[in-house]
Amino acid sequence: MTYTPPKNLKRYTEILKQKSPAQFRISQNIRLEFSKSDTTQTLWELHDKGIRKLHRQIEDPTPPDEITRREPSLLDLKTELAERIIQNCTLCERLCRVNRREKEKGYCGVEGVSRYASEFLHTGEEPELTPSHTIFLTGCNLRCVYCQNWEISTSPQIGEPMLPERMIETITLRHLQGSKNLNLVTPTPHTHNILKTLQKLSINIPIIWNSNMYYTEETARLLEGIVDIYLGDFRYGNDQCAIELSDAPEYREIVLRNFRRAYHSGEILMRHLVLPGHIECCTKKIIDLVKENIPHIRFNLMFQYRPEYRAHRYPQINRYLSAGEKEAAIQYATKLEDLLI
Repeated sequence: MTYTPPKNLKRYTEILKQKSPAQFRISQNIRLEFSKSDTTQTLWELHDKGIRKLHRQIEDPTPPDEITRREPSLLDLKTELAERIIQNCTLCERLCRVNRREKEKGYCGVEGVSRYASEFLHTGEEPELTPSHTIFLTGCNLRCVYCQNWEISTSPQIGEPMLPERMIETITLRHLQGSKNLNLVTPTPHTHNILKTLQKLSINIPIIWNSNMYYTEETARLLEGIVDIYLGDFRYGNDQCAIELSDAPEYREIVLRNFRRAYHSGEILMRHLVLPGHIECCTKKIIDLVKENIPHIRFNLMFQYRPEYRAHRYPQINRYLSAGEKEAAIQYATKLEDLLI
């Protein structure tokens, strides 16, 4: 059976067909003169001018084979800003303000060097993404008590270092092997090194930001003009559940804010992992938020939950979903006519 991508991922499809450039390629193509001696405020002002140019190019795209890398570019400027941020790190909403360049560690435990636990052609993602070149980065800025990848998320120093030159070789090889996209898992703590890698990547490939969406407005600005699809989690409909299960204060406001911004800077494939005992407080609340704030997105209602890691300490989630809970979630989601599930 032939799979037809949903209309809300139209630009992603155009990139796959090589009819439009990926956003990071456009950012490589926008020349912006700046100096490392410029103040950060000056760089942000110049950045915003570059973003306006980028939006004009998205509306009237240059064919991908005519895109060239200019120096210095908007992407070079973003990389410089990210390097400054990690010296007083505010990439995520933990706002640790540690100097990661000097090997100080914040909440995520990631130093200046990024590491990844694995990379491969993933065939188990959503149909429009597969095969996806998926890179599982180590460390995380959330503490989900039921994390299914806890060996990776809690061990930021394991794995291979993410060296830009080596990553470019790997990404190019996987693309030749058939990858549709570059899928970066838990990327926020690694934003600076991801930008460094993309600076010199020359293939036209969509960038997937596979994220918990718990990052700052500064980081959201850096991602604009880089990310083609925000493959984002929206797990909790209230802050109480987010604090109890993921140690994430102000979760609802932060994640909704970032999805709203993503709605205007890229395309969204939202995932909601349905948790046992959380249909009323989380699943239904999130569906209502989507309908009110970001309709017409690709929405994946996920029933893969299993009690992992420390879930046994929380009786409400120390079990699998019941058939009734699955049915209730599906029935509530079907009321959204514009939601593609």
